Amino acid sequence: MNKTIRRASVFTLLLVFALLVRATWVQFYEGQALADDKNNRRNTMALYSQPLGNIIVGGEAVTGSAPTKSGDLAYKRTYTDGSLYSAVTGYSSQAFGATQLEGIYQDLLDGSDTRVKSVMDTITDKRADPGNVVTTIDPDVQKAAYEALGDNKGAAVAIDPRTGKILAVVSTPSYDPSRITTGDSKAWTQLTKDAEKPMTNRALRQPLPPGSTFKLVVAAAALEDGLYSSVDEKTDSPDPYDLPDSSRDLGNENPNAPCEDASIRVALQYSCNNVFGKMAVDLGQDKVRETAEKFGFNDEEQDVPVRAYPSVYPSDMDKPQTALSGIGQFDVTATPLQIAMVSAAIANGGKLVSPHMVSQITDGGGDVLENYDDRAETKEIVSSDTAEQLQSAMQTVVEKGTGTNAQIPGATVGGKTGTAQHGERNSKTPYAWFTSYGKADGKEVAVAVIIEQSNAARSEVSGNGLAAPVAKKVMEAALKN
Repeated sequence: MNKTIRRASVFTLLLVFALLVRATWVQFYEGQALADDKNNRRNTMALYSQPLGNIIVGGEAVTGSAPTKSGDLAYKRTYTDGSLYSAVTGYSSQAFGATQLEGIYQDLLDGSDTRVKSVMDTITDKRADPGNVVTTIDPDVQKAAYEALGDNKGAAVAIDPRTGKILAVVSTPSYDPSRITTGDSKAWTQLTKDAEKPMTNRALRQPLPPGSTFKLVVAAAALEDGLYSSVDEKTDSPDPYDLPDSSRDLGNENPNAPCEDASIRVALQYSCNNVFGKMAVDLGQDKVRETAEKFGFNDEEQDVPVRAYPSVYPSDMDKPQTALSGIGQFDVTATPLQIAMVSAAIANGGKLVSPHMVSQITDGGGDVLENYDDRAETKEIVSSDTAEQLQSAMQTVVEKGTGTNAQIPGATVGGKTGTAQHGERNSKTPYAWFTSYGKADGKEVAVAVIIEQSNAARSEVSGNGLAAPVAKKVMEAALKN
């Protein structure tokens, strides 16, 4: 063989060898990455090749699967009362992915979770029958919250203080996930570009200034620290309160309220800013922050199991800022979930049971794979004495204070209103808050409501006027079941 042919042969063999090496690399090393690539259409085809498992509310599925009439996807996701439950389920879309419970439990719901596979499924690599997600949501409580919020922009969360079960998660305006399950780009654009942000979960993922509802946290810190021994002990609170190191003072919405040196009970009853602004300064921001963090503020990993945005009590404040933080302003922010947790801990004797909206997950045959009710942790946030005193003071708020619209005949109800400033120099419509607990006939519930925007005139925006009636409806639904 002459030299030219020999060289050409060797070169050709090297090319063949390189191709074999590359093919082997792609098949055995890059194959999984290619298979998992989000742009791989086969993944979507596999996901929707059979019905998905369901999300269960009150023993009934609020999701489903329906055969498609065309295309390469055999099934599409469907929703029952989609707008009512979207803040719970999220969506599962052929084009836009999955969110919230649909996203967290996607492997379980599509049957690829190893826990739902039998030995034979594993050997044959067959997709198993999908599992189901059983929520803690009470359909009556959910519906009551949704209907009470109505056309308002806002949110509501209800928790059973004794178990941590989340009974309702509502965000309005809402949307129907069914609109986008098949990848309707027009519907997707309308929803994502809507100025009202219907796809934002305001209950879990939009922290806003909590206003005077945060005064419960400051009161708890003062009682736990021993700054005041009782909710009926007079405080040292000039009215108005001259902010330290500042030419400004902190007054009250009602200039005729008996807020000078008011006790914690009276200060909560009339929502006295001077009392809690000075109380925060007297305690110091570190002590207030310590108590706030016990309730759940500044928690970057608040999973229910949907990851909630952290509620924030800030650091490195000067004294005027600390005073404003004491009334839930400055840079303090909170989600309705967080504010509901504050009332839940107070109602439960100072103990907070970790909130969760999934009770258990099951395989296709109904066997329980995980029971989250059994895994709920209980933490002592404040002493039972502090909790009992705050319960009593919150009852005064509802009986004869700023929260009378939350009264329920035959039930023990405690609450706290909040009207949080919005915009520079409070130029925009304030946020109306109400947080409460209700007890009747051995049943308990803790609720937080925010009305971000309504049709009410600015002069009519208040926690008692807008948010308390919503909380009342939610509590009534929870206590009668």
